[in-house]
Amino acid sequence: MAIQSKIGIIGGGISGIAAAKQLSKHNPIVFEATDSIGGVWKHCSYKSTKLQTPRCDYEFSDFPWTQRDNKNFPSYQEILDYLYSYATYFDVLKFVKFNSKVIEIRFVGDFKNSSEYGSLLPGHPVWEVGVQTSQSETIQWYAFEFLVICTGKYGDIPAMPKFPQNKGPEIFQGKVVHTLDYCKLNEEESTQLLKDRKVVIFGYKKSAIDLAVECAEANQGPDGQPCTMVVRTLHWTVPHYSVWGLPFYMFYSTRASQFLHERPNQGFFRTLICHMLSPMRRTLSKMIESYLAWKLPLEKYGLKPEHPFEEDYASCQMAILPENFFSEADKGKIAIKRASNWWFCEGGVEFDDGTKLDADVVVLATGFDGKQKLKAILPDPFCSFLEFPSGIMPLYRGTINPMIPNMAFVGYIESVSNLHTAEIRCKWLSRLVDDLFELPSIEKMLDQTTKEMEIMRRTTRFYKRSCISTFSINHSDEICEEMGLRSWRKNNWIAEAFSPYNSQDYEEEK
Repeated sequence: MAIQSKIGIIGGGISGIAAAKQLSKHNPIVFEATDSIGGVWKHCSYKSTKLQTPRCDYEFSDFPWTQRDNKNFPSYQEILDYLYSYATYFDVLKFVKFNSKVIEIRFVGDFKNSSEYGSLLPGHPVWEVGVQTSQSETIQWYAFEFLVICTGKYGDIPAMPKFPQNKGPEIFQGKVVHTLDYCKLNEEESTQLLKDRKVVIFGYKKSAIDLAVECAEANQGPDGQPCTMVVRTLHWTVPHYSVWGLPFYMFYSTRASQFLHERPNQGFFRTLICHMLSPMRRTLSKMIESYLAWKLPLEKYGLKPEHPFEEDYASCQMAILPENFFSEADKGKIAIKRASNWWFCEGGVEFDDGTKLDADVVVLATGFDGKQKLKAILPDPFCSFLEFPSGIMPLYRGTINPMIPNMAFVGYIESVSNLHTAEIRCKWLSRLVDDLFELPSIEKMLDQTTKEMEIMRRTTRFYKRSCISTFSINHSDEICEEMGLRSWRKNNWIAEAFSPYNSQDYEEEK
């Protein structure tokens, strides 16, 4: 017999803990597959992993960092400590069932093809969740009126490249690991994997860049081998949060700067203004590109992207570069190879230009398949509603899939600060659950999400990442208005126009 409760939350990462805190009065049950909260910060971090934004931009609105003005980027361990402190302070851990992996979800509600979404707490179970613990092979079933999915887009299931027949990892005589496997190694094991080995890393996002530096540091001795990064798609990297002496937030994180960019529901005249201001947008992007090309030896190593910086920012792919990345490259400890297609051979890897690269270890920094995690547990027909033909998941306010009843998704929309993005949506969700406002019709919700998708498509070629960074303040404005709160949160119009927004601006009004 299923154990019944009002609200179930799947995942104990940043989003899951934020959801549990905001929905705490309903005594939710949080299922965490591992023995720890923290999500990717716990299970997908290296010893060198650090936050990509200043700590004051990555905090809960009601729980500031003790040293929030510290300019150093906090390490993954500092973030875990901060999250544990938050969960302990608000007594959230009592809701978490650790080592409880969700195996299957079953729909037991009344699925009607209606134009209305319906109540989030209808008074009877809508979803059943099958959970397996590390202590037992038996599946325990739970029944909920409402489910919040916080499994995220990263971790758990690696995105693996596809290779021609007889040219995959099986013919390689060395060792092949994904970054997900590398994260499970302790410091001694990771050093032993890389030290004095010919290592090839595929990828050029944050995880690949950090790993290349760790590999270079492990190979400083006389027998140390260079690490080779194989890069298919270039992205802009940033050495710090300053451009030509100006703080980076001035370019994209204030109302004045975001006024230059498209946003949903902006009307004809606002659209016309955006079109007229497009040269200014391009100029700002060029200004940042010129600084990065001057500050970093991008041309020297063939690492200058052809697409504008703005496209990487609009898709949340701007990576902070480790301080010693190019110094290690200058010493010959990090090499760069550009390639579109590659495959394995016995002694290493081979490329479509006919060249080969010897390797002892190949590391795939090729990302994760978050949608596969959802498809593995969601039943039909709801699996088919997870994404539009564009490849983007339709989420109203970044939270509600209009086609899936009594279910919310937190952690699937990205911004410059994913913690803030998750928290404000959990506040919105809490008020929605308490019937303090109602959702629009399914048709209107789909129309809103379609508008946002179209803006993402026009802003960046990497739009499938579902990033709202260029209109994040407007996104929060609309959420506040729906909750019945002030959308403009600053004390005066100068601060409103020119100072950056962060979680502290959305602290509960007394």
